[in-house]
Amino acid sequence: MSKFTKFAKLSSVACVAVLVGWGGYEIFRPAYDGSVGIAKGKAYAPVRSTNVSFDIWYPAHPGGKAVTVGGNGVFFGTKAGRKAPRRGGKFPLVLISHGAGGNAGQFGWIASELADNGYVVVLPNHPGTTSGNANAKAAVRVWERPKDVTAVLDHMTGNADEFAYVDFDNISVVGFSAGGYTALAVSGARVDPDRLQSFCDESDHGMSDCAFLRHFGIDLHQMDLSPAAQDLTDARIKTGVIVDPGIISTVTDDSLSGIEIPLFVINLGTNDSVPAGVHALEAAQRIPNAEHVFVPDATHFSFLAQCKERGPEILEKEGELDPLCEDAGGRSRGDIHNELAQRIVAYLNLRNERPALLRQTTEPPLREGLGQPHQQSTSQ
Repeated sequence: MSKFTKFAKLSSVACVAVLVGWGGYEIFRPAYDGSVGIAKGKAYAPVRSTNVSFDIWYPAHPGGKAVTVGGNGVFFGTKAGRKAPRRGGKFPLVLISHGAGGNAGQFGWIASELADNGYVVVLPNHPGTTSGNANAKAAVRVWERPKDVTAVLDHMTGNADEFAYVDFDNISVVGFSAGGYTALAVSGARVDPDRLQSFCDESDHGMSDCAFLRHFGIDLHQMDLSPAAQDLTDARIKTGVIVDPGIISTVTDDSLSGIEIPLFVINLGTNDSVPAGVHALEAAQRIPNAEHVFVPDATHFSFLAQCKERGPEILEKEGELDPLCEDAGGRSRGDIHNELAQRIVAYLNLRNERPALLRQTTEPPLREGLGQPHQQSTSQ
């Protein structure tokens, strides 16, 4: 027998063993006994000339297989049921846009709360600014991200039979950081290309974005940023939640004043601690129907998933510059998430004219009792 033939046979046996092992693992994976399901989808995005992948969280009955969505050595994931049977009826839709370098799996903590409270939640992975698929030039092409959201909506509404459980008359958007800009853009905000071009000229705005661009040799003055000025409004979206929106200083005052839908703008921290690059109080005051709130004890990265004990150590060894696992102190990230979940669900319930259904959760360490909101500074 030739060495090649022997190698080929051994390789085939190994592949079969792996497949059998995986199949066995799937067969014996525990049944799911919770109330939120998870599925995957993809939508063709013309601006990308390729598909955008997305996660779908939905209200479910117990059933299917128990899986953990997201999570790695640094962050905890979130439990859900793959192929869990859907609850009956139609449910409002919430689209969540992640930040630059993030991914859909990081936001299972809020997606699961929304799904548990009767929402279908869709989280696209933005090509070029997603974990493992990020590059500096793509991060600057901010106008592509809102088009991802519109592409996902086009796909879902164009396949109404597949998504018959979605109430397309009630669509909301939630965005964090670069996703906060994305959510603002589909709500009607527009960027001034000149402001974007000079964004890193004199300040880093208390964020690492400009250092990231410098590291990869990006000179904003050498890029054509004129497409950033286009109107990216998606009229199907009826309300939104904006969390620490990126490049907020580049958004035009006129476009903010022209936003017609109600928005809830959240800054993570106090008036004094929120970095200038995402401080959105003045922007919120220009939006005719916006509410703004500061969340003390939080930092910009408190919206990410909860960190595991060795998370900070792993990040340090990987050379991560941002303190992804640090909160401001005073309470845990779990407690901060609980307040954010309560506020976001309550706001969307109000705007969608739905009863308050928020459930108290007691599953440690990923979630703790929601309790009452922390005392806030609020402006209308």
